[in-house]
Amino acid sequence: MLDQRLLRDDPDHIARQLARRGLRIDPAGLQMIAQQERSLEEQRSTLQAAGNQIGRQVGQLIKGGAAPTGPEVQALRDEGNRIKQQVAVLEDEEKALEQRLRDELIALPNLPAAEVPDGASEADNVEVKRWGTPRREEGLEEHWQIGERLGLWEAERSVRIAQSRFITLMGAGARLERALISFMLDQHTARGYTEVLPPILVNTASLTGSGQLPKFAEESFRCAEDDLWLTPTAEVPLTSLHRDEVLPAEQLPLRYCAYTPCFRREAGSYGRDTRGLIRLHQFNKVELYWFCLPEQSADAHEQITRHAEGILEGLELPYRRIELCTGDLGFSAARTFDLEVWLPGAGAYREISSCSVCGDFQARRSSIRCKQADSKGTQLVHTLNGSGLAVGRTMAALLENGQQADGSVRLPAVLAPYFGGDTIKAA
Repeated sequence: MLDQRLLRDDPDHIARQLARRGLRIDPAGLQMIAQQERSLEEQRSTLQAAGNQIGRQVGQLIKGGAAPTGPEVQALRDEGNRIKQQVAVLEDEEKALEQRLRDELIALPNLPAAEVPDGASEADNVEVKRWGTPRREEGLEEHWQIGERLGLWEAERSVRIAQSRFITLMGAGARLERALISFMLDQHTARGYTEVLPPILVNTASLTGSGQLPKFAEESFRCAEDDLWLTPTAEVPLTSLHRDEVLPAEQLPLRYCAYTPCFRREAGSYGRDTRGLIRLHQFNKVELYWFCLPEQSADAHEQITRHAEGILEGLELPYRRIELCTGDLGFSAARTFDLEVWLPGAGAYREISSCSVCGDFQARRSSIRCKQADSKGTQLVHTLNGSGLAVGRTMAALLENGQQADGSVRLPAVLAPYFGGDTIKAA
């Protein structure tokens, strides 16, 4: 959520930055609400101070010998009660304005960082680097052809179980998925991440705090009988792991990694990637998440991206790093690097990870602050997240990059101990 102080002091800056994202707003109305709320807060604080002063005067009079029910004391008490009533009225007005402003601000995306290139769509994203040599040969199969031929999953029977865009992994496919999850978690915990296995049902407050609600309600699966949703990404429960907390600054950064199943309706994607593992309603993902001090944020963004890249490099998968332009940024992100893995069967790079720095946007929505040991005040933390990696898309890349002339699939050496071998063959 955007900073109300910035809205009061420099609303044009907010308008300019949101315009970079293609969102046109008139900040004058929001600024007026913010200023009215601040004015009510100041009036309430002044009245409360006056009421406290009256309370002290009553105590001093009684201590000096005045009768508790005498006219002088009673006059002060009457004045104190009148002030309490005024304070109550101001509090109600202030809360109403606060909620109105929050409802408006919570629908606005994060402001892009100054470094983010301007652009209208993914066509304006900027390639930063490449790693590995893309395999380019005629006649290579796409991953869904390999998977169906080797019996790694059931697609048609999964429709019977659930509906389209769900898949049931079988045999070596299920074992490869489990091997990838274990490999990724082991790699990240070896780098100092704390492994977390959070709930995959999350409440509305958790989705709102991380930025998925209210904007992406239609893309989420909700439990009709409860205030619970199936998590679209472990970013949601990891953000709320410290919601409404004040963290000791000396403990930062906190670095977590979590495996969860993820659930998304993939609204607007129908007709795209209808076969295989690329775009499913349910998929597995290993997520990386940081809570850090503002001054650690830029370095943390490079680190979290490098840790995701380390998985791709360990698995010998060619990839490229893309910096998203302002028009392609996610709702909560201030700056994002996408990692795209090479799929030789498809002859294209496809997204496999997004690594984003969110600044204090999620922390403000979730009320997550930190405090220095020698300071009375607190400040909002910064949050970062990145896929480390999307497991199904990693499997797709392994199948396409590892396909052999005899129809088998060669797996990278680092995965063999987890999978129990280095080759997948037809049963």
